[in-house]
Amino acid sequence: MALTLGELAEGIGAELRGDPHARIHAVNTLEAAGEGELSFLTQGKYRKALQSTAATAVIVPEAEAEHCPVAALVVDNPHAAFARAATLLYPVERPAPGIHASAVVPDSCVLGERVHVGPHCTLGENVVLGDDCVIGPGSVIEKGVRIGAGGRLLANVTILADCRIGERVLIHPGAVIGSDGFGQADDNGRWLKIPQVGRVIIGDDVEIGANVCIDRGAIADTVIEDGVKLDNLVHIAHNVRIGADTVIAALSGIAGSTTLGRHCMLGGEVGIVGHITIADNVVLTGRADVRQSIREPGVYASGTPLEPVREWHRNQARFRQLDEMARQLKKLEKRLAEIEGKG
Repeated sequence: MALTLGELAEGIGAELRGDPHARIHAVNTLEAAGEGELSFLTQGKYRKALQSTAATAVIVPEAEAEHCPVAALVVDNPHAAFARAATLLYPVERPAPGIHASAVVPDSCVLGERVHVGPHCTLGENVVLGDDCVIGPGSVIEKGVRIGAGGRLLANVTILADCRIGERVLIHPGAVIGSDGFGQADDNGRWLKIPQVGRVIIGDDVEIGANVCIDRGAIADTVIEDGVKLDNLVHIAHNVRIGADTVIAALSGIAGSTTLGRHCMLGGEVGIVGHITIADNVVLTGRADVRQSIREPGVYASGTPLEPVREWHRNQARFRQLDEMARQLKKLEKRLAEIEGKG
């Protein structure tokens, strides 16, 4: 889709410094952009790339506008403005409303206006789909599921019985919502499965990445609040609650009955144990290993960065000696205090 710079400026709330009639049809990096393409700059350290760009226009903050050699769209937050511009230039293509001949849709289902159900989909009894829902090919939606208006499931998504999905939720291929949580009781060395009778409740404007698994609650529900964004291959265990507008990167996992606050950010491969609470506005860097509750906002990290194997072996050996070293240090401190006292 092509738009003029004037239309883009209005659409993203930018101050345009350049020709409003110039047309933009695509986005690209500063280095690779050419005629008819839009890019963006967030930090001054990329100014060299800005000064040599061949883009037709660049989204920049006010501080960088004077360095822009082409048309500038001046905003406070270039990254967010770029997201809005890209959304305008690449609108989602919605399939035509209707139910494919190969889909299974019982008479008890309630479908809103302009709903699309793709090939080889299977809907259970009493499923409710809001207006403008799109159900991608091969998806399975079990009995009693409700999906709000504007929901979009891509290929091969599975939503199990009685789960609730809010409005404008985007679910990528292979995601499984409402599978059983890992509940087992020890019966003298044998494991008895505990029926998982809760649901998964997902709020509005949530995005769920490919092959994400969100387990249904054991008794109460697993809850994903409004605006949460989950990257690919994330696992959310039973009875977890994730606060609004939290983002979680790929390969992270949260064990059962943990509460994660609002506006949190988790890097890739973060692991969080069960039955703890994470405060609002917490940032966990990649591969953080969280074993206790976090009560205060802030940035937290753990793990050992990559290092040459010889150094790693030496450091591991020293790590095992830390307890003895601490005892020796305490004795030395005590002895030093005695000497200074006599002096």
